[in-house]
Amino acid sequence: MTNIEDTINEMKKYEQIRNNFYDFLDANIKKEDNGQFNFSDKQSLDAQEAYTHFFKLDYQARKIRGLLYEAREKEIK
Repeated sequence: MTNIEDTINEMKKYEQIRNNFYDFLDANIKKEDNGQFNFSDKQSLDAQEAYTHFFKLDYQARKIRGLLYEAREKEIK
């Protein structure tokens, strides 16, 4: 695969991980009628589960960043 194909595949994974994170938030935090999260009730989240979702999202973003840096370096040469 080319670098751009790798990057596109990793972006698709990122979108799925992001969607999973928002599904977790949607399932655990009430929303206003306008769709925004309502934190006024100060609901508790499972910290370990929240961290797991965040870590996957952050890891995938760093992976994509590495691919973009690599592609940029090839372009400069």
